[in-house]
Amino acid sequence: MPALIKDLVALVVSSGADLGIGYDGDADRVGLVDNTGRVVWGDQLLAIAAADLLTRRPGAKVLFEVKCSQAVAEWVESHGGVPILWKTGHSLIKAKMKEEGALLAGEMSGHMFFAEDWYGFDDALYASARLASIVADSGRSLAALVDELPHYESTPELRFECDDTAKFEVVAKVVAHFRTDHEVIDVDGARILFGDGWGLVRASNTQPVLVARFEARTRERLQVIQDTVMGFLATFPAVHLD
Repeated sequence: MPALIKDLVALVVSSGADLGIGYDGDADRVGLVDNTGRVVWGDQLLAIAAADLLTRRPGAKVLFEVKCSQAVAEWVESHGGVPILWKTGHSLIKAKMKEEGALLAGEMSGHMFFAEDWYGFDDALYASARLASIVADSGRSLAALVDELPHYESTPELRFECDDTAKFEVVAKVVAHFRTDHEVIDVDGARILFGDGWGLVRASNTQPVLVARFEARTRERLQVIQDTVMGFLATFPAVHLD
């Protein structure tokens, strides 16, 4: 956890605040801390915002990117919305929102895009005000809103050095290898579906890096899925897992 977030967590707890808000340097990404001092991740914020949106706009489309939890899709569907999985990257998300006519989108990184009564770009100041309003209007705590979301065990984003000349070839081989036994979503890298969880391997668009993330219903299954995918990645000399 970054030092500044640790400071925010400590301040929320010590002051008894309802929530804490953090921004990145150019204020296009937002992060929240709930009233218990727990960090609320970007996909959780998106799910909470989606449930609120869908009370007014049933059937609305909600975009989420490949690193987000499956909980987002489940939560959007359970509230009468249409979840759309798309590529990571704020410019790609904005373009897809316009194409689909989506009213809301978000990324794990904290980029949030509100197109209902706003302009559909990632304005963290507006997003934080909107999220605070959602919490206030609910009459409940932010922690309570988070706790009712579907729960999955997950890893943080994992990053491994891999030469630019090799990273896309590695991802293509991951897709081909796992597609023999699993459904693989290849809209942005390889999101391998295991029924009760998934593993993601994608090439960074800006760095000589492979990005991985894993999620499952239980810690035991999370470890199995991670070991399965990482075991295959270990067969590539170009991927530096250390």
